[in-house]
Amino acid sequence: MLVAHFDVDAFYASVEIRDDPTLRGKPLAVAGSSRRAVVLTASYEARPFGVRSALPLYRAREYCADLVVVPPHMEKYRGVSREIFEIFGARGFPVEGLSLDEAFVALGDLTFEDACETARAIRADVFEATQLTVSAGVASGKMVAKIASDTCKPDGFLAVVPGDEAPFLAPMPVGRLWGIGPKTQARLEGVGITRIGELAESNDSLLHELFGSWSAHVRDLARGIDTRDVEPGRETKSISSEETFEYDVRDESQLVSLLREQARDVAESLAKEDLSAQTVGVKIKRANFTVMGRQTHLAEPTRDPRRIFRAAVHCLRRTQLGGAPVRLLGLRVASLVPGAPKQAGLFEHGRPFSMVAGAPDTKGEARDA
Repeated sequence: MLVAHFDVDAFYASVEIRDDPTLRGKPLAVAGSSRRAVVLTASYEARPFGVRSALPLYRAREYCADLVVVPPHMEKYRGVSREIFEIFGARGFPVEGLSLDEAFVALGDLTFEDACETARAIRADVFEATQLTVSAGVASGKMVAKIASDTCKPDGFLAVVPGDEAPFLAPMPVGRLWGIGPKTQARLEGVGITRIGELAESNDSLLHELFGSWSAHVRDLARGIDTRDVEPGRETKSISSEETFEYDVRDESQLVSLLREQARDVAESLAKEDLSAQTVGVKIKRANFTVMGRQTHLAEPTRDPRRIFRAAVHCLRRTQLGGAPVRLLGLRVASLVPGAPKQAGLFEHGRPFSMVAGAPDTKGEARDA
């Protein structure tokens, strides 16, 4: 089976440049305007200055004095994404979306030459329809296809012939391998493994010492062996809404007010996807950047914003912040099931339906996350 990985180049920034040609050629960042805003996407002209996604905006401005900052227009990006994904799926191949601008496409039993021709045609179709460039990689597995598309950015195409996966990967830094984060990379470098090829040829005892039962899987990936299928229409596992405050918040009433808005947001998202949720949780990042979370399991699934809100407030109060400054607050629903919940009556589970914040209709003890 051959797989193609497609990734729109600097998606948000490219959409903004397309719609305002005066931005072309300038170092550009798409970011909010608050004091704590972060860069969502940087144009390729901004990247040599060190401007990248997730970099605090104030730092990006320090790195690049001429940086042009454009506010995000998420509805526009979603609309463009839908158009692009229609093109990805137009030939009938399975499509696994990873984000608004990135997807795997399973090319099935096509020959290598036909797979390459198809991937090139999809890139051309996206550009004709949207005027956006897409980088693409083709390979026998998902990981190698993605690394190939990352390697040829921007506006590139790279195909790895089946059987050449290991030599393609061998000279690359070991951190390019899926599942190897900074800490693991440092451990590997500590025993002299800096390249993927060195990891692929390591002896069994060393790999088992480093990765335990995961060692065989790591070796396979290092040799370019990746048998995972493209999974079209992967189920939504959770829906969330979060906000980073411009200034730290200590006032619980302000946090509760935001939770009410977030409950409406996630309830609307649940309705749009025709889902209901049975788990509600909150995420809190304090001023010292420590993160904590609490969640609770409802007796029945719901998409009612009032029930979601009350459960979230219950979780918030279980954190016992005691006036500690909060940098970020998020609300998340999970344990999703299809369809609308049953209509609740005046009395639920033997007690009056309460609208008092902090009195969620839960059953049993809430679970910490």
